[in-house]
Amino acid sequence: MNNYLIKAGTIVNEGKQFVGDVLIQNGRIEKIAANIELPIGVVEVNAEGKYILPGCIDDQVHFREPGLTHKGTIFTESRAAVAGGITSFMEMPNTVPNALTQELLEDKYQIAAQTSLANYSFFMGASNDNLEEVLKTNHQNICGIKIFMGSSTGNMLVDKEAVLESLFSRVSMLIATHCEDELTVRTNMALFQAKYGEDIPIEQHPIIRSEEACYLSSSLAVSLAKKHQSRLHVLHISTERETHLFDNTLPLEKKHITAEACIHHLWFSDQDYAVKGNFIKWNPAVKTAADREGIWKAVLDNRIDVIATDHAPHTLEEKSAKYMSAPSGGPLVQHALIAMLEKVQEGRISIERVVEKMAHAPATLFRVQERGFLREGYHADIVIVDPNRNTTVHKENCLSKCAWSPFEGHTFTHAIDSTFINGRMAYSKGEILEGKTGERLLFTIA
Repeated sequence: MNNYLIKAGTIVNEGKQFVGDVLIQNGRIEKIAANIELPIGVVEVNAEGKYILPGCIDDQVHFREPGLTHKGTIFTESRAAVAGGITSFMEMPNTVPNALTQELLEDKYQIAAQTSLANYSFFMGASNDNLEEVLKTNHQNICGIKIFMGSSTGNMLVDKEAVLESLFSRVSMLIATHCEDELTVRTNMALFQAKYGEDIPIEQHPIIRSEEACYLSSSLAVSLAKKHQSRLHVLHISTERETHLFDNTLPLEKKHITAEACIHHLWFSDQDYAVKGNFIKWNPAVKTAADREGIWKAVLDNRIDVIATDHAPHTLEEKSAKYMSAPSGGPLVQHALIAMLEKVQEGRISIERVVEKMAHAPATLFRVQERGFLREGYHADIVIVDPNRNTTVHKENCLSKCAWSPFEGHTFTHAIDSTFINGRMAYSKGEILEGKTGERLLFTIA
């Protein structure tokens, strides 16, 4: 493994910016200072005029392996993540088979140990009938428990009141929820099918998967967490109304109820369906511009704690089908960070807050050990960003296996220059550098 000295970059970390150097030795950050002499045998990386950031930690991805590998694999999607400055990911259990036993969960870790370019963790899945398996989950090397309080792949809908009570009362580790009320969605879907048949206009998606469906489910999750003092993390908030369920009076490390916003809900609105169609079809749905504005306000005032992707690739053929057949989800890991830096350029958010929401906060919320910050002694998960080089998105430079992006045709004002994973340069100037780099994430038990 090479050791590196990153020179003269603008370091953005823990709410501050300053020009300095970062010395990487033996996979760790050895020293951060204004000026470090180049040690013998260390490779110098010139970062003058560029940003040096802690690598992003994406707390919600769907990398599709095992069972759905025509859409993506842990290798292909971690490759796209690394190219986007995401150095660690937490992956969801709705693969095939669903990760509903400790053995099936461990199978995914074994695949990642061989193929993941980024650091990795996998959620244990909950169902209506696997509580005892869930309770076997190891807090120290698994990021959390995932509950789909809305439809998902296979046997993962948890809709029995007694089961939800048991999970929230007995699970001591973090519970992450997908919140959409299933009865509301099914009722709405039946009404639109009766009107349109199989060819429902995509513009009706946020009406079918409505504000009410989201709020009913999110408010139930929050009430259960308050009742049982559970650690709850509500994923992909999509409505302004839901943001008022969350508090900003406590520092993040003291919160037991937290929330996440995703790139697509911060970027798109229902006005974009006319052009983007099924390519911005997600669950929960992209909703109104007023909802988007409400989510932004909650991000900026810390009611919403982290920004993630919900990266969920599907093939072009699948997404090109009619509404009822086209699956929800899309690839985002490669362009998430530069999309947020575009909002920095627009004056919507500061770069310090982007780093907080995409690196520091997920590390703090999930209690990730020695990652998410540029600190001496921490793992050297680092991204260098060039603010003077544009990135135009087209199919040919999309690294997800599905080879498309909802951002196709857009030119971003920043580019990912280099990404370091555990001290190894994994990506540089458009090239993935071969070699296994990822490690299993570890977590501190409070």
